[in-house]
Amino acid sequence: MTAAISEDRRSQTAATAEFKIRDALESDLPIIVDIYNATVLTRMVTAELEATTVEARLPWFREHSPDEHPFWVAENDGRVIGWLDFKKFLPRCAYRSTAEISVYVDDRFRRQGVARRLLEEAIARAPSLGITALVGLIFAHNEPSLKLFERLGFERWGLLPRVARLDNLKRDLTIVGRQV
Repeated sequence: MTAAISEDRRSQTAATAEFKIRDALESDLPIIVDIYNATVLTRMVTAELEATTVEARLPWFREHSPDEHPFWVAENDGRVIGWLDFKKFLPRCAYRSTAEISVYVDDRFRRQGVARRLLEEAIARAPSLGITALVGLIFAHNEPSLKLFERLGFERWGLLPRVARLDNLKRDLTIVGRQV
């Protein structure tokens, strides 16, 4: 039953998967949080164990700078369907040209190229932001994300075994990276 519902949703949205990428606005934060919260229960994407709120994420959102660590959304027919953000990798000066990236997509628009396009944009625009290396932190059991990043030239740079505890399961964290 679930597979049929997912297939129906994909066929309904496949025709509308045209989208543009733009800078995120503070007014986008409610849908950004909704997209993020939808991944919490899956235990595949985020290490958060509880849903968050717009108020809790506001300081995080405001830390982004369009010129250094941008935050982008994918928009379809005026609706945010996914997002990607750049974060400081580590606070030391020598890491200034390395950024951690995260990408999230509304479950109704997954497997339609949204995450791929957002990542391609990040790769293409990273040099103009002074970024020479991109890093992603992905749970080792999240094979779809690992495969996507690998198709875009990311390599597995490291593994942190059993560093996350999700519902009493210890999970590995894979570090992927790419020079740009």
